[in-house]
Amino acid sequence: MSSPSLTTRRWVLALVCVTGIQATWAATAVVDFSELVDKNAKAVVNISASTKAKKRSLQQQQQVPEIFRRFFGDDFGYAPQPRDRQSFGSGFIISKDGYVLTNNHVVDHADKVVVKLNDRRELEAEVIGTDERTDVALLKIKADNLPVVQIGNPDKLKVGQPVLAIGSPFGFDYSATAGIVSAKSRALPNESYVPFIQTDVAINPGNSGGPLFNADGDVVGINSQIYSRSGGYMGLAFAIPIDVAMDVVDQLKEKGKVSRGYLGVVIQDIDRDLAEAYGLAKPAGALVAKVLPDTPADKAGLKEGDVIIAFNGQDIGLSSELPQMIGRAKVGKTYPLTVLREGKKLDVPFAVATLPDDEADTPEKAAEPDLNSLGIGIRNLTEQEKVQLKLESGVLVLRLADDGAAADAGILPNDVIVRLNGQVVKDTQEFLKIAKKIVANKPVPIVINRNGQPRIMAIRLEASEKTDKKEKSKAQ
Repeated sequence: MSSPSLTTRRWVLALVCVTGIQATWAATAVVDFSELVDKNAKAVVNISASTKAKKRSLQQQQQVPEIFRRFFGDDFGYAPQPRDRQSFGSGFIISKDGYVLTNNHVVDHADKVVVKLNDRRELEAEVIGTDERTDVALLKIKADNLPVVQIGNPDKLKVGQPVLAIGSPFGFDYSATAGIVSAKSRALPNESYVPFIQTDVAINPGNSGGPLFNADGDVVGINSQIYSRSGGYMGLAFAIPIDVAMDVVDQLKEKGKVSRGYLGVVIQDIDRDLAEAYGLAKPAGALVAKVLPDTPADKAGLKEGDVIIAFNGQDIGLSSELPQMIGRAKVGKTYPLTVLREGKKLDVPFAVATLPDDEADTPEKAAEPDLNSLGIGIRNLTEQEKVQLKLESGVLVLRLADDGAAADAGILPNDVIVRLNGQVVKDTQEFLKIAKKIVANKPVPIVINRNGQPRIMAIRLEASEKTDKKEKSKAQ
């Protein structure tokens, strides 16, 4: 028989357990976003972008033996023409008179962009401007008194706070998914100017360009990328901070393009060994690996081996933070850099210059050889890419024709061509000069760098229509 004191202790223990369960349940309860969705879903839009396919020359028909033409006609051997391409994404309205924000990759190279509103209206949109570096695009539709979202402050976001996305994953309009902020100021490869917000919100193809809301219902980001091995959601989603996007919007409205600050250095992170070697208390800052000539960094007197530990009074933890800070700095204004040089701390003032345009410094638009014969689009390597790849020269492969000689040879996008037919490829112009001298239908060696490793392949350049006609006229 139990004593009263023992019975009391059991009741107390049971009460504590129940109370603990209730506390745990309260702490893990799902945030109710229903009011937020009701309020903001009308300002979220579905975006479809269509691109007309360029007709390609039908080289294959030239290679069909005459005997087959006699039996099957002139259409024999014709390759099917490529189909028009259509992409889908999301966006959101930021002004009552019809300005819409989305991702650049949603509308990139589109011939026609259509915005579908919550009330099922479909309106053709004008692309006011795009910014490839931040993946932001500004659209304009002809409509008035539209519902709009409220713009928030992503700086106030904390890791662990709840967030919500609304978009059109796989075409399912106005789908809402929730999660938490997993990390802030996340740097991604080849994305130097965006301090991404990482979340575990379920983002899938079609969500791109849609808004990311905080618990107060304010937009704090634009859903842009996911990390996935399958193409679908794996718990790693990345959003562009809305303040970065709105800075782009202001510039696109004002001048139709985006200008960024520029320093002119190649930098790298500092590990523990480097920190010890440079006498740093901890591995932080941006180590200058190279100073580019005739740049603000060069004029300010920065040197290889300098460690930049602060910009305008803001400490630099990772090297990726420096381009983000300088990119948003006011062009023409002088800012101080705090630098460690040979154990001494220095303040180095420098005047921010404008980041050279893509066409002038790092031409993203390829200097395209004759796609009829080469089937390849290329651009010059940047100075930073040369340092990273440890190459003195070369051209980067951007795109390939499906039926081109380069694709047939096994060349892939992002390969770096360093030699062609035994000659060094210094830049795109040199590549074109070498390619023009190659005899058609004869395999020649081409040396590439793939993931840091050299490879030699054989490429057989096809004869163009012009070449064929010349040869035929000579034969006659």
